[in-house]
Parts: sequence; C-alpha cells; structure tokens
Amino acid sequence: MNALLVFEDVPLGRIRRATIGGPAHLPVEAEGAFSLEVAAHQTVAVVGDETSGVNLLGGLVMGLDRVPEGHVRALGTEIATLDRRAQLAFRRKLGYLPAGDGLLQNLSLRDNIRLPLRFGSDFRPRDIEGRVDVIVAQLRLTRVADRRPAQTNAEERRRAAMGRALAFDPDLVILEEPFDGLTERAAAELLELARGGEVSEGGRRTVLITGQDLPALLRRRVDRQVRLRRGRVEVPA
Repeated sequence: MNALLVFEDVPLGRIRRATIGGPAHLPVEAEGAFSLEVAAHQTVAVVGDETSGVNLLGGLVMGLDRVPEGHVRALGTEIATLDRRAQLAFRRKLGYLPAGDGLLQNLSLRDNIRLPLRFGSDFRPRDIEGRVDVIVAQLRLTRVADRRPAQTNAEERRRAAMGRALAFDPDLVILEEPFDGLTERAAAELLELARGGEVSEGGRRTVLITGQDLPALLRRRVDRQVRLRRGRVEVPA
C-alpha cells in the first residue's frame, strides 16, 4: 500500500515552533531523528510523554511548523514548502483536530462545523447546510448544536471539533490528543467516525493519532501503535 503520510529523518529536538497559543509544551529531549510511514487506510497511533516530541507531529504534517532537516510529506506533498495560498488550499484535503479542540468560543458548535465549508469551498449555501446537518446528526449533536462551546461539555466540544475536521471528508486525518477526558465508549465512537467506515483495505480514511496514551479499548482498533521516546521511535508500545 502507498504511504499517505511520511516522516523522514526529522530531528524533532531542533524544531522551533512557529505556532502560538494552545497548550504549553515542555522542551523536546531528542536524540537522533524520527521516521515513520503511514500507509493508506491505516490507523496509526504515536504515543509519548511531553518531552518526546509527540506534540510536534500534527503541526509538522499541517505545515504549521517547518523542519530544519528531513522531510514531512502528506498525500505526497510537503505543505511547509508551499506558498501561503497553496498551503491553505492544500489543507482542505486534510482533517485536523488540534489538541484541546480549537473551537471558536463566540460561535455555536454548528457554526464551528460550518466555518471551513463556508470560507473554504465554493459550495452553495443550501449544500453547505445539508452537509452540516448530516455531520451534526452523525455526531449526535442535534440537541446542543446551537449552543456555544462554553455551554457544552467536553465530549460535545470534542465531537464538534471532530465534525469540523471531517467537514471536507478528507482522505487523511490528524488527531492530537483526541480522547483525553473522554470515556472509552465515546473515544471508540469518535475513532470510528474518524476512520469513516471500513473498506477491503482497512479504514476508509487514513488516521494518525498522537498523544500521551491510547485508551485500552482502542488499542485493538488501530493497525499500529508506536512509542516515541527522546524524538525517535523506540519500540511498539
């Protein structure tokens, strides 16, 4: 199977984050370089502590941070090397759920889900509303969709963030700490939504999960789990 996501000899200890905001991170205590390939239709989890560099992976895939050496390719493209307009266009091909949830607090959950479709597509308003209605129903958010994030609980906010990440029905989905604070049942449901169902090769979508740990119930639902220690893959976790 072709690799949809490739990290090639990336020195995580030398990454200088360009992104601002979000949770604070400890310095990466890295030795050597990080390499990993995620094949099409696979679900792969990379776990590690705060100093391992695991929190850098999502930003590198999305081109939010740059590598001083090595390569990061998503769908065959190094997003960080594109100009800003091309980066924005290419990111619509990817689904990204950042650590926390990244929801805009002044918008309802429904409006947060609608946002990328409204500003990142040429869909007609009627088609956008139809797509959002489907996502809201799939994520079981109908009852709270018109509430702002502060008026909802952690699981509802995470569901909305997942809906926003899947708005364009991407082939590749990046999930940062997606299950923190959730019950195993809720985490399992969100993982299946991210995978997008089953095809003969595996999940319909390719998924990379990053975080400090993976709920026990989900370990049999991923194709591979690796542990990142000091900036490089140690052994299967």
